[in-house]
Amino acid sequence: MRRFLDGLRRLRRGPWEMVASALIAVGVVMLMQPYVLWLYTYSFIVTLVGTVMFIIVSHFPQGD
Repeated sequence: MRRFLDGLRRLRRGPWEMVASALIAVGVVMLMQPYVLWLYTYSFIVTLVGTVMFIIVSHFPQGD
Protein backbone atom coordinates (compact mmCIF):
# COMPACT_ATOMS: atom_id res chain seq x y z
CA MET A 1 0.00 0.00 0.00
CA ARG A 2 2.83 2.36 0.86
CA ARG A 3 4.48 1.67 -2.50
CA PHE A 4 1.21 2.43 -4.30
CA LEU A 5 0.78 5.75 -2.46
CA ASP A 6 4.42 6.63 -3.05
CA GLY A 7 3.92 5.99 -6.78
CA LEU A 8 0.90 8.30 -6.79
CA ARG A 9 2.83 11.03 -5.04
CA ARG A 10 5.83 10.69 -7.37
CA LEU A 11 3.61 10.64 -10.50
CA ARG A 12 4.53 7.15 -11.67
CA ARG A 13 2.61 5.47 -14.47
CA GLY A 14 1.52 2.21 -12.83
CA PRO A 15 -0.51 3.50 -9.88
CA TRP A 16 -2.12 6.31 -11.86
CA GLU A 17 -3.11 3.94 -14.68
CA MET A 18 -4.75 1.73 -12.06
CA VAL A 19 -6.76 4.71 -10.75
CA ALA A 20 -7.77 5.70 -14.29
CA SER A 21 -8.83 2.13 -15.10
CA ALA A 22 -10.88 1.98 -11.92
CA LEU A 23 -12.64 5.23 -12.90
CA ILE A 24 -13.48 3.79 -16.32
CA ALA A 25 -14.85 0.61 -14.70
CA VAL A 26 -16.93 2.60 -12.19
CA GLY A 27 -18.34 4.72 -15.03
CA VAL A 28 -19.37 1.62 -16.99
CA VAL A 29 -21.04 0.09 -13.92
CA MET A 30 -22.85 3.39 -13.32
CA LEU A 31 -24.06 3.28 -16.93
CA MET A 32 -25.43 -0.25 -16.66
CA GLN A 33 -27.31 0.02 -13.37
CA PRO A 34 -31.07 0.63 -13.77
CA TYR A 35 -31.99 1.97 -10.32
CA VAL A 36 -30.44 5.36 -9.54
CA LEU A 37 -30.94 8.08 -12.16
CA TRP A 38 -28.16 10.39 -10.97
CA LEU A 39 -25.61 7.55 -11.28
CA TYR A 40 -26.71 7.02 -14.86
CA THR A 41 -26.62 10.77 -15.48
CA TYR A 42 -22.98 11.14 -14.43
CA SER A 43 -21.73 7.84 -15.85
CA PHE A 44 -20.57 9.34 -19.15
CA ILE A 45 -18.60 12.08 -17.40
CA VAL A 46 -16.91 9.59 -15.06
CA THR A 47 -15.99 7.31 -17.97
CA LEU A 48 -14.72 10.26 -20.01
CA VAL A 49 -12.58 11.57 -17.13
CA GLY A 50 -11.10 8.10 -16.64
CA THR A 51 -10.31 7.78 -20.34
CA VAL A 52 -8.67 11.20 -20.61
CA MET A 53 -6.79 10.53 -17.39
CA PHE A 54 -5.52 7.22 -18.80
CA ILE A 55 -4.28 8.96 -21.96
CA ILE A 56 -2.47 11.61 -19.90
CA VAL A 57 -0.87 9.24 -17.39
CA SER A 58 0.37 6.93 -20.14
CA HIS A 59 3.02 9.61 -20.70
CA PHE A 60 4.22 9.51 -17.07
CA PRO A 61 7.57 7.79 -16.38
CA GLN A 62 7.55 4.10 -15.52
CA GLY A 63 8.01 3.17 -11.85
CA ASP A 64 11.37 2.31 -10.28
